[in-house]
Amino acid sequence: MTGQNPKIVVMIPTYNEAENIQALIREILTLPLIGDLNVLVVDDNSPDGTGELVQKTAAGDPRVHLLVRKKKRGRGAAGIDGFKAALALGADFVVEMDGDFSHQPRFIQPLLAEMARCDVAIGSRFVRGGADSDRSLFRRAITWLVRRFIRRRFRTSVRDVSSGFRCFRRNVLERLDLDDLLSTGPSIVLEILYKLILMDASIHERPIVFVDRKRGRTKLSGLTLMETLLMALKFRKIYGPPPLRGKT
Repeated sequence: MTGQNPKIVVMIPTYNEAENIQALIREILTLPLIGDLNVLVVDDNSPDGTGELVQKTAAGDPRVHLLVRKKKRGRGAAGIDGFKAALALGADFVVEMDGDFSHQPRFIQPLLAEMARCDVAIGSRFVRGGADSDRSLFRRAITWLVRRFIRRRFRTSVRDVSSGFRCFRRNVLERLDLDDLLSTGPSIVLEILYKLILMDASIHERPIVFVDRKRGRTKLSGLTLMETLLMALKFRKIYGPPPLRGKT
């Protein structure tokens, strides 16, 4: 990282994560990081009280911030609003991660360390040292097929194309033109990756161990996967073809 005391905002989109969110925030804020560390939870007005729990935590710790969204729900819309809010907080680096402990806080520090050499660092299951833990053979096969399709479609050497555990420099998020993004659902991860490739941003991957959630219910489904793939097909048509060689 650059600068003596960079502002780091960990941005977490949530929906019904009452069983996880307070423990996750505590674990993040105890990390031995250099910099001004903040947590921003972007909650889609969860009916299980996720927002209320974050609000209680924020009342006792100024490093915790809450953005409650009541319109245009969805992972993509939440991510876009979260990035905007993180920039408004003055973030030099924004770490994006899930709120169910599938993305483990212990990997935040390696991602930030990688930022000395790149514009975007991706927490990757598919580089040496990474792992996709607790997944069935069927889920692993589906992941491999989707990943192969997207990598060929985007012409990129990024291995974990669907990872939502990422760290961005401020200027990269500003260059993305967040208001121009189309995805309201999980395809936001692929859309941002595609735009980064078109921007010729420097993208590095660092190994992580991904674990399936232990508490709460997953939001992923076969229909969601199909919608994500259909959106991925559209990006090339909307934004133009990718360069012949992606960069990592």
